[in-house]
Amino acid sequence: MTTWIRRVAVVATAVLGFAPTGVATAQDTTYAPVTLSPEQVKQLCEERLPRIEDRVSRLTTRINGGPDVPGSTAWLRAQSQQARDAGRTARAARLDQRASRRGEQLTRLGDAQHRVDAFQAEHCGGGK
Repeated sequence: MTTWIRRVAVVATAVLGFAPTGVATAQDTTYAPVTLSPEQVKQLCEERLPRIEDRVSRLTTRINGGPDVPGSTAWLRAQSQQARDAGRTARAARLDQRASRRGEQLTRLGDAQHRVDAFQAEHCGGGK
């Protein structure tokens, strides 16, 4: 998991109060209840959630970008092909692995956006 995806996941998790209790396992998805004051909800709705939505949008746009957008899936595949043509097979393999993980990252970003939308619908007066 890359740093920027990890940061978005941590921020979205912390903002929405989905901190796991104890040691998390694959089947353990219980979360501690979180109580927010009206001031905290207002701050989340007005300040934090728009920034999270903006970041999710920018990352999704970058990942789905063309071969001229650094960090996009197409860019990684093009860089991998260039490395392979230059005989740098280890670099090509690493780039291929990064490109193959982009779909999973898009899924995580979509999940974060759904959690933001659900929080907005429940606490911010409707959301989008």
